[in-house]
Amino acid sequence: MTGDRPVLLGLFLYLLLAVMPTMLFWVASRLVPAVVTRVGERRRSRRTPPGPTLECVVANLRRLRREVRARSQPTQVRRVAVLAAYDDTLLQTCGLVGVDAPLACAVGAEDRAFARLLTEAALEDAGIALDPPQDGTAAA
Repeated sequence: MTGDRPVLLGLFLYLLLAVMPTMLFWVASRLVPAVVTRVGERRRSRRTPPGPTLECVVANLRRLRREVRARSQPTQVRRVAVLAAYDDTLLQTCGLVGVDAPLACAVGAEDRAFARLLTEAALEDAGIALDPPQDGTAAA
């Protein structure tokens, strides 16, 4: 008497029990690192607050540019502070757009002035209008 199951079903169950531990170990070795990495990335992305949007940074850049060009600061300290804020915002905009900023490696005051012009030109070439039209029409 051979039993109540067919031979092929018994063979299938035997193979399933023999191969299952190896398959489970293989799947776990592939999935566990991917899951751990994904969970770590999610935790890091939750911890780091997102930076300001490009629109906010460009609006600040345009406002500071108007202040720098107006030269209406009452004191030298205010002029230096506005210029430093403008330089920082230029660098931040370049970082968001992905443009190389010559201003980042400028050292002296004369070098910074020329590097500032080059950085402004690079941003203009990237499509950031530093002096948008005032009449409400879209920039070309």
